[in-house]
Amino acid sequence: MTAALVAGLAAGYGIAIPVGAVATYLVALSARTSLRTGAGAALGVATADGIYALAAVVGGAALTGVLRPVIDPLRWASALVLLALALRGGAAAVGEYRKGGTAARDGRTPASALRAYMALIGITVLNPTTMIYFTALVLGSSTAVRPDVAHQAVFVLAAFAASASWQLLLAGGGALLGRVLTGRRGRLVTALLSSALITALAVRLLVSAP
Repeated sequence: MTAALVAGLAAGYGIAIPVGAVATYLVALSARTSLRTGAGAALGVATADGIYALAAVVGGAALTGVLRPVIDPLRWASALVLLALALRGGAAAVGEYRKGGTAARDGRTPASALRAYMALIGITVLNPTTMIYFTALVLGSSTAVRPDVAHQAVFVLAAFAASASWQLLLAGGGALLGRVLTGRRGRLVTALLSSALITALAVRLLVSAP
């Protein structure tokens, strides 16, 4: 159970920490509207991450028997996918930093916390990297999340909680925190931290192999 909790928290923070377009929009939205609206948007992002985590563990459980003969090659492939995601994220952040890129902002503002919640679910669900990330993590590691309801629930809830805590931090910080995290240096630091965490998860897949 503890392993599922730790794996869920690590997975949730790994996908939530990098400050991209969605996080930038979330911070800007909170700064120009209210904490309530920002919190609604933050929970929308976390809900989408939770949905993807649930889809990954349910799919992983359903495919366990089919994938068992190729579990070792799959473990290596999953680790390589995670490493590729880490490398891509870090390289993109460094490239953007060197070019002097700035955070993008969206001028459209949802009128209420509920609308912000629904809008951010839709925006986040459309990001395919999230599904690839969770699927590679869960299907590639038979030790992180056991194929039973209790461990799957712990993993999904932990991933949701990790994502929610980070998104609420972004929303709660408002304009001041937004200037720090969505500036050139802030985006670089958070992206590199996330890449390091994803790399650690990939290494864990390989180390945990029987």
